[in-house]
Amino acid sequence: MTVTYKKSGVNIDAGNELVKRIKKRLPKIGGFGGLFPIDGTKYNLVSSTDGVGTKLKIAFLVNKHDTVGQDLVAMNVNDIICCGAKPLFFLDYFACGKLNVKLTENVIKGIADGCKIAGCQLIGGETAEMPGFYQGEDYDLAGFSVGIVEKGKEITGKNIKDGDILIGLASSGPHSNGYSLIRKVFTEKELKKYSKELLAPTKIYVKEVLAAINKFEKSITGIAHITGGSFYDKIGRILPENAKVIIEKNSWNVPEIFKLVQKKGNVPEKDIYRTLNMGIGMVLIVRPKAAAKIKSFMKGSKIIGRIVKGTKGVEII
Repeated sequence: MTVTYKKSGVNIDAGNELVKRIKKRLPKIGGFGGLFPIDGTKYNLVSSTDGVGTKLKIAFLVNKHDTVGQDLVAMNVNDIICCGAKPLFFLDYFACGKLNVKLTENVIKGIADGCKIAGCQLIGGETAEMPGFYQGEDYDLAGFSVGIVEKGKEITGKNIKDGDILIGLASSGPHSNGYSLIRKVFTEKELKKYSKELLAPTKIYVKEVLAAINKFEKSITGIAHITGGSFYDKIGRILPENAKVIIEKNSWNVPEIFKLVQKKGNVPEKDIYRTLNMGIGMVLIVRPKAAAKIKSFMKGSKIIGRIVKGTKGVEII
């Protein structure tokens, strides 16, 4: 049997269609972070909001809740840095059926740890107990973060051009996307067996990416956080017209957990590369003359592709 993300219950195309319809009313949305100019200053605020998704189901299954808070922070701050912004602060929303104080404390500890890694402040949040809406001690997480970037220094992708190079930064695992597919493919026994890999917290790229921006500011033309929609949708989001991405899938070693999902689920290649990050959690698009220096600066990074002239989109070869 062939398993796809859509068969698992997630329709990326429907989500993209919703964004298109919303953009008719709010034409400025659609980037990784929302920019808000602060009048009378040289700064923009940049905001992002996100959750952890059904990765929480794995946490419930093995009763391990001390890392999903880092996932929550990562999903937000990694989006903010795609604009070249520094995250400033973070707030969380924890909703549950019945409050388990010890469990919730573990979750919040993970959030605090994530904020420390990201160099931002956890300044507040909300805990909502909603019996009848959530069952038992089930819970869900959402978060909100705000960062700052100087006006004129935003990284938007508009300057991407033919010849630019893609540098991929390694992920720590599936991060926080594609778990509906993973849970469809693996049995409960297998989910427990691979829980260490599946619960590895999403890597927070803030310090290394901001350091690269500071050192190579004029050579970085685009940054993409590889989450839902993965290579096709997330890199495609920042491309200008007439810029096409060619990604060479053999340019990095795909971790075993991704190979297991693809093989056991007989997942079509395009679907797997549109659902999971396949070992690359963040992509920087850079000028070719600086590519070697930036790759050397970003420890463990790989050159994974290039920009060519053509119809806007992503091709994986």
